Amino acid sequence: MTNTPHDVHEDFPGSQDKIHALKAGNAHFARILEEYEQVNRSVYRAEANLEPVEQLTEVELRKQRAALKDEIARMLAQA
Repeated sequence: MTNTPHDVHEDFPGSQDKIHALKAGNAHFARILEEYEQVNRSVYRAEANLEPVEQLTEVELRKQRAALKDEIARMLAQA
């Protein structure tokens, strides 16, 4: 584990313009992106032991982050 946050722009290189346009013009995408950033911060804080959580909680956070990332990828592909 790297213990570094997964920035959405790093996860989707070359999609910065699409991300910005969707965030500005699509309320659902903006909400998904905000939720991804919140969950991502929680995962990072758990992995870095800044806010320790039970292992199962950390696994569930990672699953939630992955699902949100999949939704972001789907929306970017459709844009």
